[in-house]
Amino acid sequence: MAAAAQEAPRLPSGLSDLPNAPPHTKHVKFEGRLLIVGFGSIGQGTLPLVIKHIDMPSNKITVFTCEDRAADAKAAAKRYNVNFHIGRLMKDNYTEVLEPLLSRGDYFLNLSVDTGSCDLMQFCHDREVMYLDTVVEPWLGGYTDAALTPSQRSNYAQREQMLALREQFGPKAVTAVTTHGANPGLVSHYVKRALLNIAKDTGVEVTKPTTREGWGGLAQQLGIKTIHIAERDTQVCQTQPKRPGEFVNTWSVDGFISEGCQPAELGWGTHEKNFPVDGEHHKFGTDAAIFLNRPGCTTKVRTWTPSEGPFHGFLVTHNESISIADYFTVREGDKVVYRPTVHYAYHPCDDAVLSLHELAGKNYIEQKEKRLMVDEITDGIDELGVLLCGHSKGAYWYGSQLEIKNSRTLIEHNSATSLQVTATALAGMIWAMENPRRGIVEPDEVDWERVLQIADPYCVPVIGQYTDWNPLVERETLFAEDLDKTDKWQFKNFRVV
Repeated sequence: MAAAAQEAPRLPSGLSDLPNAPPHTKHVKFEGRLLIVGFGSIGQGTLPLVIKHIDMPSNKITVFTCEDRAADAKAAAKRYNVNFHIGRLMKDNYTEVLEPLLSRGDYFLNLSVDTGSCDLMQFCHDREVMYLDTVVEPWLGGYTDAALTPSQRSNYAQREQMLALREQFGPKAVTAVTTHGANPGLVSHYVKRALLNIAKDTGVEVTKPTTREGWGGLAQQLGIKTIHIAERDTQVCQTQPKRPGEFVNTWSVDGFISEGCQPAELGWGTHEKNFPVDGEHHKFGTDAAIFLNRPGCTTKVRTWTPSEGPFHGFLVTHNESISIADYFTVREGDKVVYRPTVHYAYHPCDDAVLSLHELAGKNYIEQKEKRLMVDEITDGIDELGVLLCGHSKGAYWYGSQLEIKNSRTLIEHNSATSLQVTATALAGMIWAMENPRRGIVEPDEVDWERVLQIADPYCVPVIGQYTDWNPLVERETLFAEDLDKTDKWQFKNFRVV
């Protein structure tokens, strides 16, 4: 007797059944409404992940976006059976606009740019609405306000404003997860995994830390001096190269220009002996970071990733440079006795490098044309990870080597760059729904193992690799240089001058 044919599992509304994709596991059930603000590459890439992994009716999801993304929002509404709203959140209208869209028990997923994150967190706190963003941002114009000092328009200043809100709300307020994309976000969890791997590989017996003091103590014990968020994006569009007067990137062009024109910022370690001539301390807050009086898009550092090897990356400001340095700080009383230097070292796709060069040459006046590469990408990977330097084995890189063709078999509407962000945003949302009364939390305070359990299947391959590279390797081959040879891990040696 022939066996009865088994019915194929029914897919969520609108989702494709892609090869090699993680199973349609519903990690959490959510009863409220979900508002997704922003529908660029990250919003479009996050929506199918939410539908796939969060148990909620799709008709309780609303996409809110500007007119330039109206066609995308309408297409998503038809494909996934979600709602859409066309408009723009501004400082003078956000309360009126959001009031009918959010109430107690709902979720606000902020994936937009030029939205005042702290004002939106306050709005959500007052209404018992959970919240997640991928960056702490000011309202439109805040990054380039000439009336503000470089310190005042830094990520450090934005973070200090957020920390003040966290203190005001308290640890049992409705959960708001801030800066939880790829970087900032995913990389904070990679640092913890990397520390445990280094401890195991160097014979250091440790109990897995559960507090920031424990993690800081482990980093100190292992001798970690410098942590790079080391990223090399090799994605290309072979059929449509960058044209003059056009800014091309694999993620938000506006977001990249904004952060590239901010001051370069880095967490400043206790091992550093050579303070930069163009560096300054902030005169308020935690003092975990410094800034340079120059934009990140013209500041370069030496770094390393497994596929690329050594390269020059841009020291663009990112929240994780500050939050990781702060989180791993060790104090004896009021005295700081240990802190690693932490900063971003980013080589974007080659077309974006050309775009930055053109932008700087025009004195930071934006190009008239902007193009976000997603579907037209033909090849390449986004190699994103953390490089931990100074331990007994030298340097260790841990991270994702997600390739564009692989990303397209994992979930729709994503590139290698966007999927590292969207998968981590999804994981942060799920953790918040499982922990709804944790107040404002940064990635370093979220359960890193739970996040990686959800995000890793979308970031494969995830690898760790040791290297004997350091910033003094093959230096002074053509010209004499001002180097600190007594400590190769000094920031002075990493910086390109």
